[in-house]
Formats: sequence, structure tokens, C-alpha cells
Amino acid sequence: MRFIDEATILVKAGNGGNGCISFRREKYIPRGGPNGGNGGYGGNIIVVADENKNNLLDFHFKKKFIASNGHHGKGSNCTGKNGKDKIITVPVGTRILDENNNLIVDILFNKQKFVIAKGGLPGFGNTHFKSSINRSPRISTNGSFGEERIIRLELILLADVGLIGLPNSGKSSLLCAISSAKSKIANYPFTTLIPKLGVVQMNNINFIVADIPGIIYGASNGVGLGINFLKHIKRCTILLHIVDLTDKNLLNSINIVQNEIYCYDKQLINKPFWLVFNKVDLVPKIRLNTIIYDVIKNINYHINYYIISAINKNGLNKLCYDLSKFIINYKKFSKIHK
Repeated sequence: MRFIDEATILVKAGNGGNGCISFRREKYIPRGGPNGGNGGYGGNIIVVADENKNNLLDFHFKKKFIASNGHHGKGSNCTGKNGKDKIITVPVGTRILDENNNLIVDILFNKQKFVIAKGGLPGFGNTHFKSSINRSPRISTNGSFGEERIIRLELILLADVGLIGLPNSGKSSLLCAISSAKSKIANYPFTTLIPKLGVVQMNNINFIVADIPGIIYGASNGVGLGINFLKHIKRCTILLHIVDLTDKNLLNSINIVQNEIYCYDKQLINKPFWLVFNKVDLVPKIRLNTIIYDVIKNINYHINYYIISAINKNGLNKLCYDLSKFIINYKKFSKIHK
């Protein structure tokens, strides 16, 4: 299945029904009076979040969503039927923006609803205009037009932990080792072409881990997979920077990823992140401490780091346990400061 995380669509709410001009005509009732009913309301376009959806593929094939119009009013004071609302389901984490990229609404929880285009108001029948000085009005009004707008949908995945790093650093292997996710694993760049999610169970909680495709030099300017998927780390609680211990230019590789994230969005550099040194099984024990020491001493900021092997699962329990504690404390802190 293709992964689509952006789409532009047109939404058109229904028009309101027109009011009716009618008079009561019955035998033996010479003064029946006006009895024209009002029109019905136009249908709304309503966006509803569905946690079972994980991308915007539906909007790749269908670009127009139109709600039905309200029915016109009829005689005998019959009000027209309201137009049927059009329901659009989107994944949780979808941002809806207008043509000028201004945020309209952020869909953040399941079954969240938002009226993105309001239906037209109904017109009045001539009964509405009846008064003591105008007992036989011959006027009615038309219903108003429903809202029509072009909107842009942008999906940003909701995950607690984001895995970042250069291609082939072992992000997909780590995700498969700590969750039931089935990511493709191979020894060539950009094996992971789209973000992958996995659920980890640890310390009596579940948390979601997102595997982001590899970041290379120039990614913030569109090189490689570019900025297509960098936005998916915005909502992560914490980032794990996965580094390959067999990389001969380890410090330079770390700086490349950090600089690309900073160039993409300066606020992301303040997001909590830990260094995870992967592929310890491929490094001689006698050289391991030297490699780690050379990296840590040249990083000008304090950082938590872990040494693991995603293939042999060395160090994964400690990493996942600490992640679960961090996420629990983060959520408690967030509730207190709401």
C-alpha cells in the first residue's frame, strides 16, 4: 500500500433550500391564507478522525467532496428536508490547512469531529412573512449557498518515540526487535522508504515507536528523501538517534543528522533525544570504550547514551525500560501543567 501523507481536496457544502410561496385553497374556506413552508438546511462537510486509518491514500483518488442540498419548502407549511451531511474520515494526527497554509484544525484524538464547510441556510416561505398588516404576503427567500473551499490535509504521525539516523544505522532492525512491526531490513541505503510504526509493551504501558527513513546530508534542502518525512518527528515525545558503531566517521555522521534536523526546524533541536550506539556485536570489545569515549568527549552537550545490538537484542530491555519511565513521567508532567 502506498503511503500518502499530504493531499489537497475541494469541499462543497450543500445549498439551503428555497422558501415556497403558497396559499391555502380549500372548498368552503374563502380566506385560507399563506401556507408556504421554509426550505431545508444544506448538508455540512464534517471531518471525523478514525484511528484505524494510517494514511491519506483515499484522497489521492478522490479530490471532491460535496454534501447534498436542502430541499425546497412546499405548500401546507411543509418544511423542506435538510441536506445530508458529508462525512470525511481522516487519520488521527491530520492537520487541515487552508489555501494559504493557515492551520484550520489539528485532529489529535479518535472520533474528533470538525465542521470544515457549513451548509447553506434555508430560505423562508411566505408564511414566515405573514403579519397583521400583511396577511397575504407573496414573497419568499432563496436559501444561501453552502461554503466551498480548497483545503490541504497533512498527516503527521503520532508517536511517543522517533527513530532517526543515517541510512542503514539499524533503525528498522531496532523497531522489529522491540515490537511486532515487520519492517523491511536490507544492507543498502533507504531500505525504509516510508515511516513505520510499532507498539512496545514495557513497564505496564504501551508506547508507539516511529521509524523515520534515513536522513542524509542536505535532507533539509530536499536531498535523498528530503523533507518529506522529517515532519513526522515533530510530535514525538523523544527522539532516539541511532548510530552505527562500525562507521569510521562516527562523530561526523552524528553531526550531519543533528544539523539537518536543526536546519529543518530549529525548535526540534530542543526536543529530548538520546544517542543509541548500535551494532555493538560487530565491534571488538577492546575498541568499544575508546570509540564511545572519543564521541562523548567531543559532543558539547550532555546526553544519555545506550549501547545495543538490535540483531542480538543486547541492551534492549534497559533501553525500553528507561523509555517507558521517561514517557510516564512526561505524561504526568503534561497533565499537571495543562
